[in-house]
Amino acid sequence: MATSPPFPTRSPSPGDGGIRHPHWWQRRWVRYGAPSTLLALSGLVILALVRRQTGTDGFLVGLGLAVLPVPWLLAAFRWLDRVEPGPWRNLVFSFAWGACAAALIAIVANSFATEWIATSTADPASADTLGATVIAPVVEESAKAAAVLLVFLFRRRDFTGIVDGVVIAGTTATGFAFTENILYLGTAFGTDQLTGDRGIASVTAATFFVRIVMSPFAHPLFTVLTGIGFGIAALSAERRPVRRVLLPVCGLLLAMGMHAFWNGSATFGQYGFFAVYGGFMVPVFGLVTWLAVWTRQRELRTVRTELPAYVLAGWLGPGEPFALGSMRARRMARDYARHHHGRPAAREVARYEGYATSLAFLRRRGRAGKAGPDFAVRERELLAELWRRRHVARPALEYASGAAAPAPVYRPAVPYGYPAVTYSPYNPYRT
Repeated sequence: MATSPPFPTRSPSPGDGGIRHPHWWQRRWVRYGAPSTLLALSGLVILALVRRQTGTDGFLVGLGLAVLPVPWLLAAFRWLDRVEPGPWRNLVFSFAWGACAAALIAIVANSFATEWIATSTADPASADTLGATVIAPVVEESAKAAAVLLVFLFRRRDFTGIVDGVVIAGTTATGFAFTENILYLGTAFGTDQLTGDRGIASVTAATFFVRIVMSPFAHPLFTVLTGIGFGIAALSAERRPVRRVLLPVCGLLLAMGMHAFWNGSATFGQYGFFAVYGGFMVPVFGLVTWLAVWTRQRELRTVRTELPAYVLAGWLGPGEPFALGSMRARRMARDYARHHHGRPAAREVARYEGYATSLAFLRRRGRAGKAGPDFAVRERELLAELWRRRHVARPALEYASGAAAPAPVYRPAVPYGYPAVTYSPYNPYRT
């Protein structure tokens, strides 16, 4: 699958046959301008709705408190995505979709459905319970899943596995929870202004403790289940369309069910909330976190396993597979480039690492028979990007490989005349 370097490149001339001009909806200004405009309009509408419901003071208090967990959650998802970092535009789109479009859909749909049920049944209390346990999980998880679906369909090259699904889904849910927390905290602050409650006994303090301290991971955890479904679908062969459809649907149904169970915990008795939190939410959160970290380590093993083929073909240096399969060595390579050649060189090394990781994943899919018809074209594109940056990245990675590798291990001679074996510090199959 690996070809020998270098290869000639040529830009297509106007006389070449088969050149297709993009349709109007494929033009860059349409692909970026239309979603940005829609998200901006959604943001303005949701801002007006939340401010009208909470008041200016409540909105400002809710905003100040709701923003606290956002940097930590985004940093966690970005850390998880460090093996093959996705483009920032995907993360910005996902967060904006969750905070603006998904929140707007949820507020409008939930309010309409709850009001309709209350009017039909003449029982507002039951309508609120039904809205929280049935309507809200279905509407909110569907609205958040739309962002994952859009990235999956239109940014397919950036969506290659479970980690990508977790990151996109978690970022979307973080944006959604941010807007929802503004609404809840701002409303609680308005209630305290009317009742005169202050301090720990206030509704604002209780809401802050439950939503920001105890369960900032709740919405990301629900939607991550949808992202895992899309991630497994991305790993499936294209000749299995039914599986690629059913897996995301199953993930979405799990997200809805867990969301409904969480929302309904308040109806399970005096200690129902704490029982669900400690007996269900925390264990599931630990399990999903373990799965995400395990998948991240599996991606590093894939890099160490697949890239040696390109070393034999001359595309990569002998120490690069080890360096690219170690986050510590990657960081050392970027630091080396920054120290000797400045920040632009460090950025080039980071891009080199990302392209090399994409190449390893592409080769893995190809060997498993899951690559698309554009496998050869994509492989040559990635190899060209690596070759273009080799003069800066190769010395940095070779240095990092030698500096991060453990010292050679020498074993004493064994009986029956076998000589002692010296093990190389680099083993592409080492975990």
